[in-house]
Order: sequence, then structure tokens, then C-alpha cells
Amino acid sequence: MDRFEAMSAFVAVAEAGSFSAAARQLGTPLATISRKVSELEDHLRVRLLTRSTRQLALTDSGQQYLTACKRMLDDLRDVERLMTGEYSAPKGELVVSAPIVFGRLYLVPIVVAFLRAYPDVQVDLRLVDSVTNLLEDHIDVALRISELPDSGIMALRVGEIRHVVCASPTYVATHGAPAHPRDLAAHDCISCTALQPAHEWIFRAGRQAERYPVRSRLVVTTAEAAADAAVAGVGVTRLLCYQVASAIAAGSLQLLMRDQEPNPAPVHLVYPGGRLVPQKLRAFLDFALPRLKATLVFAD
Repeated sequence: MDRFEAMSAFVAVAEAGSFSAAARQLGTPLATISRKVSELEDHLRVRLLTRSTRQLALTDSGQQYLTACKRMLDDLRDVERLMTGEYSAPKGELVVSAPIVFGRLYLVPIVVAFLRAYPDVQVDLRLVDSVTNLLEDHIDVALRISELPDSGIMALRVGEIRHVVCASPTYVATHGAPAHPRDLAAHDCISCTALQPAHEWIFRAGRQAERYPVRSRLVVTTAEAAADAAVAGVGVTRLLCYQVASAIAAGSLQLLMRDQEPNPAPVHLVYPGGRLVPQKLRAFLDFALPRLKATLVFAD
């Protein structure tokens, strides 16, 4: 039995939630994946997974072994990167994650310039609005627009971004403008569920968080859709400032309740801590950080 292949198969099954999904992910026959995990269990003399026709679950021992496997496989990848020179010169694939709109508007130009400056680096840029797991998704660096929880990740502060409330001049002329968050319950609102719940918007002042009910005439999953609907006069929306910057500059949207804005959201570049930092990542951090700081001044 190849121990590392068996461990990789087990991790893939545990993370994918099924043998068939792991087989597709690894491009390996289902029977091979099943055999490798069974051989691993026989070798360890412990059951790692409970199997049924409907579901697959980790045993307590399986959960502990999964954590250990992921740590050892990450260490093995680090050793391989060291041997191939990724820690001595910027080279290899760099996986970067960022929110969709921010990434498209501001990070893509930086990545393009970075690729020109470092021809031996390839970038896998993943634009998603959900929070990614750096270790599980094998992400080298991510841009986060939120308060960071206490964890083992390393963080470089880029700046901060305002939450803004806005509506079209047509909507304001017809319905008036809310003067306070409590007035939102009487207005047609457009909620982007990637940023806040559809039934209430949270406004923070210092450490205090106040929840105000809203009447969402439209609920969407992306900032682009919320901004487009607000420009069309559907109602009041609340987004991050860069998501509506072009519409505000064009006069298609106007800012509301400027004195009621919640605390700005901090922006960080985050990457896994406690491990060697490849030169490709160090080069990207040094390259992107000052350019992102300049971008946030413009975006704000």
C-alpha cells in the first residue's frame, strides 16, 4: 500500500462526502478509491468512515486522522515546493481568492501586471463572494472584506471600505429619502444576501450593533444585481462603496444617510500561518499590497 496515496484518497473522500465524488475529483476509478481507503483502515486497524446507502460519515477516529492527514500532506507539499525551488525564486502556481466585484474591478489589473513582472508564476484567481477556507481549498492568499476571527492565519491590513446606502434620483423624487435606519421599514428595499439578511440590516457604531427591519421588495444574491435594480428605481439598497462607485459617479445613484453609515469594513490580505512562505507568495504580497492600498483610496 502506498501510504500517501491512501491518505490522499481518504482526505478526498472525507472532504467530498462520497467515494464517487472523490473519484471524479481525483480522476481515479471508484473501485481504486474504495480499495485504498479500505487498505488504510486495515493497516490502522480502525474504522475511519461509517458507510450506508444514503450517507457517509467520519468516525471520531476518522476525524482525528483526517486532521493529521491534512497536516502531513501539507507538509509534504511544502517539502516538494522546497525541492522544486518555489522557496528560492518566485515560480509555480499561486492560488488567489477575492470577492467577485472587487476582484474584477481592482484585483485583476494587479494580477495582470504581476504576471508580466514574474513570468515563471501562474495565477489561479478564484472570484467568489463566499468565505473560502485557505487550507481546505489550498488557497495561497485571499482578500477579505470583514472583521477577521481569531485564528492561525496571517493578515496584512490593506485599508477599509465603507458600507453605503443609496437609491436612484427617480426613487428619491417619488418616495423621499430615509433619514435614519428606522425609516427603512417604510421604504422599498433591495437586499443582497451576500452582505446582509433580507429582513434586517445591521448598522454598527463602535462596538454596538443595531438591527433595523427592512421591507425587501427584491432579494438578490449578487451586488451587481442589487446595484442594477437600484439604478432602475426599484428601491433603496446597501452595498460596499466600490460596488456602486461607477453608478454614483455617473449620477445614476445617490448616497443616503451619510451620517448614519456603519463602521467601515476592514480589508486584509490573509494567508496560512505557521509555514514557510513561498517566494511566489512573498513576491505577490510585496507587489499587491501597495497597489491595493492605492486602490482603496480611490474606491472610497
